[in-house]
Amino acid sequence: MRRETDTMGAVDVPDDRYWGAQTARALEHFPLATPGQRWPRAVIRAFGLVKQAAASANGELDELPAPIAAAIVQAAGEVADGRFDEHFPLGVYQSGSGTQTHMNANEVIANRASEILGGRLGSRQPVHPNDHVNRGQSTNDVFPTVMHLAIAAELCATLLPALDALHGTLQAKAREHAGLAKVGRTHLQDAAPITLGQEIGAWATQLAQARVALAAGVDALGELALGGTAVGTGLNAHPRLAALCVRELAARTGLALREAEDKAALLAAHDAVVASSAALRTLAMALLKIVNDVRWLASGPRCGIGELLLPANEPGSSIMPGKVNPTQCEALAMVCVRVFGNDATVAFAGSQGSFQLNAYKPLMLHAVLDSIALLAAGMQAFDRDCARGLEPDLRRIAEHLELDLMRVTALSPRLGYDAAARIAHDAQRRGVTLREAALASGLIDAAEFDRLADALAMARPQRP
Repeated sequence: MRRETDTMGAVDVPDDRYWGAQTARALEHFPLATPGQRWPRAVIRAFGLVKQAAASANGELDELPAPIAAAIVQAAGEVADGRFDEHFPLGVYQSGSGTQTHMNANEVIANRASEILGGRLGSRQPVHPNDHVNRGQSTNDVFPTVMHLAIAAELCATLLPALDALHGTLQAKAREHAGLAKVGRTHLQDAAPITLGQEIGAWATQLAQARVALAAGVDALGELALGGTAVGTGLNAHPRLAALCVRELAARTGLALREAEDKAALLAAHDAVVASSAALRTLAMALLKIVNDVRWLASGPRCGIGELLLPANEPGSSIMPGKVNPTQCEALAMVCVRVFGNDATVAFAGSQGSFQLNAYKPLMLHAVLDSIALLAAGMQAFDRDCARGLEPDLRRIAEHLELDLMRVTALSPRLGYDAAARIAHDAQRRGVTLREAALASGLIDAAEFDRLADALAMARPQRP
């Protein structure tokens, strides 16, 4: 152990750790860093990038001596690259501003920069975590900046590619089955025919619409609070610091970033984060609709609807031999439900800003990143192990079409609603097909029935 001091006094720190006194105190007072509550790589990377950009800008502005700025740039770059992830031991539940994790980053980078310049760990010389690494910054503007960078990066790197892949799979299936007529269903009851391509295409459209909202979220997250310092006024920061930092962060991340016009607003509220969470919830809602449709359509295989055949990935039961279950649908459905819970957390936390600060920042960041990771992995698995292998049961679809009473809808303009309804009720009462009941009514002949009640023509009506 080594003995370190900070403004609160002395504290022991393990010799081989790059964190310092404030992180050690946080470990004692916030012992909630269970494995699932530790910060993911995206957050640590974002801290490294922000500190790297700030040191570079402060060096350019003569706010830091050149050797110290260069050492911080190198150390922060190593943090961004993942060389010091094990030195970030804190969990989500801490100060609502994220001060403890911010100081963890400052201490790790300061100790590594001091080491680069020939100093020793814990000496706070020649690089000080507050005076140098945190120059012109505050937790209150750094942490919101990290929130935006980490969430936007993960949306672009993991979630949107997984979404695009699943959307592409569904679009391909929709094109493949564009000419396959089947029974439509409303209220879980038989309805007028559609094509399987239309049914799957509607799923793809839901995903496309969800993507629009997610892309808008990425754009909103591009506005950064950096330079606002404690309350959004920019106290103790060089007037050009934010602009230089944003320029470098944009170059390093490839994101469309810009300096916030009203930095105080981004410290006090996190509407862009709340909106991104809501977009993730909308995607989860669409996915839940899709997987529920798939497992309904695949129900059976003999005593359910049975119109879709699912890939048989693994045994479905420990007691019933040969059973196959819609496991990928169920897994993704549970992901969606968890995302609903995360979004409720983010929405409530986002409503709790007081004056110049929202003090739920770590919780909001962790919940949104959890939703992104779950949805990305869930969509990848569903796409690979279910959606790509979906196939129609042509015999079952044809059987259902033959039994579908709601093809009578096409007869209504010719016979009138009341007469068409009597034919449908007669078919149901006597247990015969719609065609048999229609011909028995004497109101229509076989040729006209076959022309009007053609399922594919009904699914794709021709309009002038």
